[in-house]
Amino acid sequence: MIPRLPPLLAALLLFAAGPAGAMLPGIEAPASPVAAASGSAQTIEDTQDSGSDARIAARISGIFRELPAFAEVDVAASQGVVALSGTVPATEDIARAEAIAGRVSGVVTVENAIKRDVSVDASLGGLASIGERLDALGRMLPLLAIALGVALAIILLGYLLAGLTGLWRRVAPNPFLAELIASAIRFVAVLLGVVIALDMIGAGALMGAVLGGAGVIGIALGFAMRETIENYVASLMLSLRQPFRANELVMIGDLEGRVVRMTSRATVLMTLEGNHLRIPNAQVFKAVIVNFTRNPQRRFQFELGVDADDDAGAARLLGRDTLAGLPFVLAEPPPEARIVEVGDSNVLIRFLGWVDQNENDWFKAQSLAILAVKHALEKGGFGLPEPIYRLRFDPRSATVPFENVNDVRRERDPAAAPRKREKPERPAPPADDLRPADEVAQMVDAERAEGAGENDLLDSSRPVE
Repeated sequence: MIPRLPPLLAALLLFAAGPAGAMLPGIEAPASPVAAASGSAQTIEDTQDSGSDARIAARISGIFRELPAFAEVDVAASQGVVALSGTVPATEDIARAEAIAGRVSGVVTVENAIKRDVSVDASLGGLASIGERLDALGRMLPLLAIALGVALAIILLGYLLAGLTGLWRRVAPNPFLAELIASAIRFVAVLLGVVIALDMIGAGALMGAVLGGAGVIGIALGFAMRETIENYVASLMLSLRQPFRANELVMIGDLEGRVVRMTSRATVLMTLEGNHLRIPNAQVFKAVIVNFTRNPQRRFQFELGVDADDDAGAARLLGRDTLAGLPFVLAEPPPEARIVEVGDSNVLIRFLGWVDQNENDWFKAQSLAILAVKHALEKGGFGLPEPIYRLRFDPRSATVPFENVNDVRRERDPAAAPRKREKPERPAPPADDLRPADEVAQMVDAERAEGAGENDLLDSSRPVE
């Protein structure tokens, strides 16, 4: 008789022999898990050794005695059929007991009649596991204390390094960037302390969960606080680029005023009416900035119209010479006069001149220049006509040409000949104080002096972009 081979060796021989190996005598192919579960392909011996049922029951009972969850499980075996009965504390222990019993050699099938114990005493028995966990936690307290001490030491060291304000301000180009470096050091110290403490107590899975959760939370906060983060980054870029100085007159987009300060969130302007204007730095960073103070030479311009029948070229030269004769108008660049448009009843001339803002106020200079040119044109006999409108009150008036109205008047009344309205002689515009108006500038200086301790990102030592 050919001896029986161990299952593992038989499986290897079957694998090497292929389909033909199934025909080797004395070798039984191991049943697949699916076949074993269904029982349709499992080979059952036609005989059974005496005492095998007792050995099977004793073996399973011995295994269950080592597992506290199966202390109330009874085992019986007959003809290789194992019957399980009794109670277990949890539902998942029922399938676990059946799986253990099915793995014992000689077991044909398992009849599982185990039920979950839902009695009050069994439920309260879970308190024992809680007590065991508390005991384990008590034994871990020294290790937890050491881990906590290491974490606190790392965090304290990080905060001490971040507190070296003088060092970071010497390293960083401005206070805002120095504070950013200090905040980054504090954050890294806290994160490093927590990671090392969790690694010391063996909570690697928890450490991974903490880091993963921090990443997800960071992404969510990034989307939720997009505008805040954008404003923060814009503040950093503006502090590095320094687009203007304090007390300079600027126009940011369509907002005009003198710069009071630039904080980590907004740029504060004082308008020419004396009002405070706070503009978010993100808007300042993206806006078109016009700086009226950076170049002391500034041009003004205005437009005047002369009668269409007058010599527009002579009026242009007269206005330009008048601007050149004003003491506050710069000779270089020279003043100019340009004919820009021929209207319905006039010719529009644009006059341009330059002033030094350090010596004269731009608004006052433009105002006096308009008065001076207007007076010179009127004195030279040039008319400054108003818009002329033709009004029709009845259908008959439409047949009377506009240029023949005076002829009709003369026919009706020869004494009603049109007379030229003589304009009275007007005196020259009075002299005015053209010194720069510095009321708003003085208010800005006073406010900056009062808030000298505030975190102002404007740095006069750095070059302006």
